[in-house]
Amino acid sequence: MKYMVVIEKGEASYGASVPDLPGCIAVGQSREEVLTLIRQAIEFHIEGLRDAGEPIPTPSSVSEYVDVDAA
Repeated sequence: MKYMVVIEKGEASYGASVPDLPGCIAVGQSREEVLTLIRQAIEFHIEGLRDAGEPIPTPSSVSEYVDVDAA
């Protein structure tokens, strides 16, 4: 499965979250690290859902960039 991941750059780190998996987040010192950690977090999250007998959410989130006139 392929889930959309939102990555945000903070002052000292990067954060990542998965809209289709509420509560699935990761924080890393670099973009590469946060991507590695969110992959692990997704796998762990899905494993927890399976163990609890919960359904695995189908990826449905999408993203789009929108141009705006900020002048």
